[in-house]
Amino acid sequence: MKKLISSLVMAASSFSVMAADMSNGADNFFKSDKVTVQKVTFKNQYRMNVAGNLFIPNNLDRNTKNRAIIVGHPMGAVKEQSSNLYAAKMAEQGFVTLSLDLSFWGESDGQTRNMVAPEIYAEDFSAAVDFLGTTPFVDRNRIGVLGICGSGSFVISAAKIDPRMKAIATVSMYDMGAASRNALNHSQTVEQRKKIIAEAAEQRYIEATGGKTTYTGGTVHELKDDTHPIQREFFDFYRTPRGEFTPNGSSPEVTTHPTLSSNVKFMNFYPFNDIDTISPRPMLFITGDAAHSREFSEAAYKLAGQPKELLIVPGAGHVDLYDRVNLIPFDKLTLFFDSNLK
Repeated sequence: MKKLISSLVMAASSFSVMAADMSNGADNFFKSDKVTVQKVTFKNQYRMNVAGNLFIPNNLDRNTKNRAIIVGHPMGAVKEQSSNLYAAKMAEQGFVTLSLDLSFWGESDGQTRNMVAPEIYAEDFSAAVDFLGTTPFVDRNRIGVLGICGSGSFVISAAKIDPRMKAIATVSMYDMGAASRNALNHSQTVEQRKKIIAEAAEQRYIEATGGKTTYTGGTVHELKDDTHPIQREFFDFYRTPRGEFTPNGSSPEVTTHPTLSSNVKFMNFYPFNDIDTISPRPMLFITGDAAHSREFSEAAYKLAGQPKELLIVPGAGHVDLYDRVNLIPFDKLTLFFDSNLK
């Protein structure tokens, strides 16, 4: 009997860890019968293949030039996590949309896998403009970009030097540079930063001599009594059926985790420098009122030129805006791109 009770307790514990909070319409793997999806690849300027999913409204007139939106996934994720959902929903509104895997992630090229390379990430968005702008049924003068989480900072970095991006929106944005240098709410000291940099530098020696790649950051794989609430938030998406996805050829053990030796490259990444030069192209920043990342959207909004708008979603945390369709303001995104990609 004791063994049976113990087994039941273990089973219940396992279920509670894997259970996903599907409230507020969490629907990461949404599929639309109003949209056709096709896999595509295109090359960036580094001659790397970038993989994407092209979403085409079924009622689209392919004999005319149509508006398009590029959608970038959260840092450490892949296009099947959040960005496909946004791409499908916006395609339902009549836009041609393209979700992409950033280089070194998902189905895109790049070795070592999970490498941090913010300049190349930004280049991937410009390469996506190249691809859409040479697609016969897309109007190259009406292409917008939408970055979720870390991709919010990458699309800003790209838009500063690519005026072909006519409207820029971010959702639950992370400034990956500031987050790496200072941590949330500037809670990391310079000495702590230097310690991380030193560890990464030593790891380069290990890898240069054929040693094992080490990964860092990302989402925990197990919940404990002392697991931080932010990690619990990410766990509920990345480690449960709600949003868990492992690309072919990848390992679940390294999903969301960048390499230790490359992650410090974010410390040289300053996407908000000269953000005002994007003006007069419009910018929309969307964040949740309970999002731990809210500080980044507010900082970008403060520095950006006009026209700009900051939308704070009531009752939403950071990860909520990845997939909870009852909270994601798709109507606002539709209005923003509809108005600015005329």
